[in-house]
Amino acid sequence: MNELKSLSLAELSELLAARKLSSVELTSYYLERSRKYQKDINGYITITEDLALATARRADELRTREELPLLAGIPVAVKDNIVARGAPTTCASRVLENYVSPFDAAVVEKLSLNPLLGKVNLDEFAMGADNKTSAFGPVRNPWDLQRVPGGSSGGSAAVVAAGCAPFSLGSDTGGSIRQPAAFCGVTGFKPTYGRVSRRGLVAFASSLDQIGPLARSIADCALVLQAICGHDPADATSARQEVPDFRACLQADVRGLRLGLPRENFACCDEEVAGAVEEAARQLELAGATVHWVSMPYRDEVVTAYLLIATAEAASNLARFDGVKYGYRGQGQTLDELYTSSRIFGATVRRRLMLGTFALSGEDCPACYEQGLRLGRAIARHLDSLFRQCDVLLLPTAPTVAFTLDGEQDPLASYYNDILTIPANLAGLPAVSVPCGLSSGLPVGMQLMAPRFREDLLLRVGHTWQCLTDWHQRWPREVN
Repeated sequence: MNELKSLSLAELSELLAARKLSSVELTSYYLERSRKYQKDINGYITITEDLALATARRADELRTREELPLLAGIPVAVKDNIVARGAPTTCASRVLENYVSPFDAAVVEKLSLNPLLGKVNLDEFAMGADNKTSAFGPVRNPWDLQRVPGGSSGGSAAVVAAGCAPFSLGSDTGGSIRQPAAFCGVTGFKPTYGRVSRRGLVAFASSLDQIGPLARSIADCALVLQAICGHDPADATSARQEVPDFRACLQADVRGLRLGLPRENFACCDEEVAGAVEEAARQLELAGATVHWVSMPYRDEVVTAYLLIATAEAASNLARFDGVKYGYRGQGQTLDELYTSSRIFGATVRRRLMLGTFALSGEDCPACYEQGLRLGRAIARHLDSLFRQCDVLLLPTAPTVAFTLDGEQDPLASYYNDILTIPANLAGLPAVSVPCGLSSGLPVGMQLMAPRFREDLLLRVGHTWQCLTDWHQRWPREVN
């Protein structure tokens, strides 16, 4: 059974369909690995063993009577800001420590025959780039337990990297799927904004948040995208866009494609990180793609727009946690005292909420939020112009490899960890991080970015890359 963690989702699906493997057996295998590595990695906030095995038994029973969807019976781990009926949804915060959702998120509904292994750890309310802000302790990177896994979907990336889940779901507001995927050596896919329903995702920044998969390979991500994408009339931001056959997009052929390399984004990276991604570009060029340099000259503007938009929307969204409707309820003789004592957020969340409240105040910072939106639209227009010069942008996912858990980062420096991933969120573009090398024994991620609703281009380039190389098949020593 040790080889199960190395099988693709398609291979697991074939075994289940042929009844050579049961969902109960597969789920039990991943639950065992999850329990085994939980102490070291802290990838989960809650392991939902009973729920997982009940779903596995239902999938096995249904399979005796009817043909099931491709991914049915394959277990999944879900970031703990995505609700699932009967399971805690804490957002890694003491504010929601005892909250159990009465309903499923749209993506959980779509994966109703996928056993839920557990709710995985994250930065509190998805605010962070290192997964050190969780009220339930930091997640550790399976490649080096003294390193961060990235954030905010650090648990989602770590459990896949450790072979504790065949795939997971995360959310991405400024790089929170792609940066952890890069740090943990897995594939992380942020779809176009609106491609996947946000219903049941606890909102951080509503105009930027998007749910997406993390898995071993781009081919695995394609199968998950096929299952979770589609219009949801209950989500006002869900796009009425036809979902293509993502499996058919997995073509190992980049001939004729134009890849643009933003020079400024390479210049701000560690030398070994930039070198690994440039070498990947050269290999894709040898495979038939055209590679040329382009310009994205707005490093500071990207961070400014993100801070103005994300913190303002966070301040608005998290105002609901007031001790009245749900979540932690404090004590107080007055309404102000009740609100104040109930909002027991960690330091990072408090800082962002104060920034957002200031941006929305209209006194010292008039129209700050609107200015952020205008700046974001200007960046989006520039990206549109780049896509007239190239089909796909190719750049590093993060400026560095995973940094150490000890020591405190300057808050502004932590925002700059996402400098290469934020543009895709501001413009609502699809983007993916795929492993492309090692630096000091730690994974390096290559990011691919395409025009809106052109996930097919990302799948094509990413699949070609993973057919040429084996970086996505390498395992950290800690979990072999």
